[in-house]
Amino acid sequence: MRVAITLRTRNFILYFSPLRTHILNNMNDVYKTIEESAEGYVSEKKSKFISVVHPVKSADEAKSIVDEYRKKYYDARHVCWAYMLGAERNDFRANDDGEPSGTAGRPILGQINSHELTDVLILVVRYFGGTLLGTSGLIKAYKEAAADAITNAKIVEKTIDEPIVIRFDYVLLNEVMRILKQFEHVRWEQDFKENCIMRLQIRKSLAPQLRKMLGKVHGVSFIVI
Repeated sequence: MRVAITLRTRNFILYFSPLRTHILNNMNDVYKTIEESAEGYVSEKKSKFISVVHPVKSADEAKSIVDEYRKKYYDARHVCWAYMLGAERNDFRANDDGEPSGTAGRPILGQINSHELTDVLILVVRYFGGTLLGTSGLIKAYKEAAADAITNAKIVEKTIDEPIVIRFDYVLLNEVMRILKQFEHVRWEQDFKENCIMRLQIRKSLAPQLRKMLGKVHGVSFIVI
């Protein structure tokens, strides 16, 4: 027996079909990120390492948050950080903020990689305790501080979606809806005036299949965006 749930919101309609879950679980178009900010803490030979992980969407957003923390912790010796952006995880940067090269930013980035996260920024604020930690001690402290913040964060999986915009006559609406309801996690906005225009969002791995099925309906055209 097929069980389906349709959720309607102001802008989007989402259709869920449990029978398709086993297919989607085999897709590789998902990525991990965090739901909201979280903090961590490590103490090493009286040096304090305060860590925080933030969800971010751009380098500019990450830079703005770093600037905020430098102002907030103006009396700290170092504010080191690293970020990873994009579903492909190929946009990243790390900064030692005056610590010996490779002892702070790189270990922080390493924890982001170890947990396979993206769209995140991790900052570690250090208050010097009077005792030098050495290269290995610094690496260990920054690594553990970053890891503690991640441990306290809620990690979530998100799908990589692709937009599709179609136009068709109103008489084809039922046929279009029949196709859409065969796909899970399809979202759409609709504009029904002179013609029907639907702006779809679908999981990237399923986009070619949806395009193919819609393309077989005579009278449905795709709008390039």
